[in-house]
Amino acid sequence: MRGQTMLTGTCHCGNLHWSFDGTPDSATACNCTLCRRYGVLWIYDWEGEKVTTSGTSSYYRWGDGGIEFHFCPSCGNVGWWRGHEPHPDGRTRIAVNVRLSEPDTVGQIPIRHFDGLNTFTDLPSDGRCVADMWA
Repeated sequence: MRGQTMLTGTCHCGNLHWSFDGTPDSATACNCTLCRRYGVLWIYDWEGEKVTTSGTSSYYRWGDGGIEFHFCPSCGNVGWWRGHEPHPDGRTRIAVNVRLSEPDTVGQIPIRHFDGLNTFTDLPSDGRCVADMWA
């Protein structure tokens, strides 16, 4: 069943686009060595299900990591990450950077903090939402 809301995002120059069908429960702020440098907030689903992407991207895959960080080769904005290999069920996990959306469309989405640096576990909620991360 399709969601009631369609969220969208685009890189600065307009080359990369993504859409998310529905309203996510949260956006993830991860503190891993890549996400904290990129300054991204992720919303997740499966490629071709709730999430679609378009545009010509380049990607970075650190070491033998399981995900590719896709960015615009023109303006450099990070648009999404996607699994390098599909899951056993054939679906590919993907997360889009909600910071590429217009603030008024995503501002009330709660932030979920994730410790991707040390423990790979969720961190306690601090009650903030996406709009608080832009303040």
